Amino acid sequence: MANAPQTIEEEYNPEGVTRRKWEEFVSKDLAAFFVDSKLEKLSCEDEAGNKVKLSRTKDGEIKIESSSIIIM
Repeated sequence: MANAPQTIEEEYNPEGVTRRKWEEFVSKDLAAFFVDSKLEKLSCEDEAGNKVKLSRTKDGEIKIESSSIIIM
């Protein structure tokens, strides 16, 4: 079973775990790719509808804007 919960939190709060994994991916892997590739702007969306935009400020800092969809 590839989709079976591995932890108690995955069992009882799968959306929270997914959100944390998305935020971790954005702040680590995607931000590193953005810097290493010397990009000015980058947009990304996951299959759950979470979106993120990375851009450089005029001071050379990285600005991250994110939005997420919650279905209840």
